[in-house]
Amino acid sequence: MRGLPDRYASIGRRDFPSAIEHLLETEFKLVGSHRVIRLIAQAVMDLHREFYPESRYLEPGTILWATTKAGEGAKVSWGKRTEDYGIQVVRLPLVTKAEIESRMQPGPGRDPRDNRRKQFHRDMATAARLLKSAAEQGGLLSGAELSVLMNRTLSKVHEYVRTYEEETGEALPLKGYVLDMGSSPTHKGIICRKFEEGMSPPDIARATGHSLGSVDNYLGTYDRIRVLLRKGLDVPTICQVTGRAPRTIAQYMVIVEHFHPELLDKTHRDWLKARRRKRSQKAELPAEAMAPMMKSLKGSATLKTRRDENGAPGRSRRTRGVRLQEPPDRGAQPVQDHSPDICPKSR
Repeated sequence: MRGLPDRYASIGRRDFPSAIEHLLETEFKLVGSHRVIRLIAQAVMDLHREFYPESRYLEPGTILWATTKAGEGAKVSWGKRTEDYGIQVVRLPLVTKAEIESRMQPGPGRDPRDNRRKQFHRDMATAARLLKSAAEQGGLLSGAELSVLMNRTLSKVHEYVRTYEEETGEALPLKGYVLDMGSSPTHKGIICRKFEEGMSPPDIARATGHSLGSVDNYLGTYDRIRVLLRKGLDVPTICQVTGRAPRTIAQYMVIVEHFHPELLDKTHRDWLKARRRKRSQKAELPAEAMAPMMKSLKGSATLKTRRDENGAPGRSRRTRGVRLQEPPDRGAQPVQDHSPDICPKSR
């Protein structure tokens, strides 16, 4: 006859891990050691607990987000799927009490531009807070993820990050910058500036959130370009020797121009001026392109005016067919309206 404890022992075994073990053994026909199956079930439980935590552990204003896991597994390679990267679940402080209090305070003046500046700096602080919080938890947010979280365009998010780094001199741990997936002159400038100040590469890597290999890559390219500029080589030759694009060479030359202006001769300065002039010309829309646009806008406005005068379909019944009168001049007698009342309720 079984003892009393044996009768109650089976009740505690009807839990979620036991259901996972039964599913692996029966539905998926996983044959092997029962201890291995139990370890798999425990790993599934840990993953479920990570992705679906209890709501009582989340503070108000905090959002649960799954992003790329930092580390060697996050390195980008051709043909690598998104599912092949590590996933890190992070808790992001999307709304804080300090942000709510800043919204309660009015702008510095009555000028609407002051409110826009305040909103820009508030959004910039939010982007920096989200990036730093994800990096502290072992995650790397991308610009697209920030765009979704903050409901801002991707170009606006990049403007927030660029302005923050220019104003503070601090590199934000954006995914594309940390993994060297893009080209950022601001990060190059921050890393090279810290190197010129005497900071060692390991300290630079810790301060900027980059890997030591990425910092060595930046500083190595910076040193090679300085040597080639000291020898007086032109920019096309420097591009050929280093294997870098002219845009990247221009970014490093701007850094050299700030810290070592004596290494640039007249041809180098003229090349930089030509690139800056070309960039400013691309930013401005020429008058030849503006003329057809303005002509089209004027034509559409004239057509809309004529349609309104002839009685557009969208006009209400009260105003359709009523002749519009010009406003009287100052000092003139007001024109009396002798037209019959067309409102049926007032008749």
